[in-house]
Amino acid sequence: MSDIAILNEMIKDSARIPVELDAFGKTYATLVEPQDPSSSVTICGIPTDAIIIKADTFDIRSVFKGSKNECKRADYVVIADTGTKKRILYIEMKKTKDLEWSIIYQLKGASCFITYCKDIAKDFWSERAFLNGFEPRFVSFGYTGSIKKQKPRIEKPNACHNTPERMMKISWPHRPQFNHLAG
Repeated sequence: MSDIAILNEMIKDSARIPVELDAFGKTYATLVEPQDPSSSVTICGIPTDAIIIKADTFDIRSVFKGSKNECKRADYVVIADTGTKKRILYIEMKKTKDLEWSIIYQLKGASCFITYCKDIAKDFWSERAFLNGFEPRFVSFGYTGSIKKQKPRIEKPNACHNTPERMMKISWPHRPQFNHLAG
């Protein structure tokens, strides 16, 4: 069974965002900031079988105290296998801008959520190699609200954004492409 098929069995529909087709047959997904529905980003070119998980729907506050920011999680996780690239994108959205350290904790928390999913697949689906070979990418979108639109700005565009501390930062995103985010 493929990793994507396991995720389809594992993750509830209510915790996922669908990949959609536009009038020209191109794929996209619209991610909405959970705390502010007027804040959103539409990502284009997402593989049709990608899994997009609303990571912050996973309730861990009922178990952990949060004294070390361990309860923080990024807004979304996108898991995709394009055939040439296997990627896990951790995405945090902000209507304006937030402190970098806070976003780093949110991205780390979402990564821990995926580690938990890996353990679930290993123990309950008997899939020892679940999500092996999938490379992480960390992305922070700033200024996603309905404020004045400006030209998108990418900070550190050439750096490999494979750790929360080296996240790709995009301000005023306008229909970013999945392949660009997945590196």
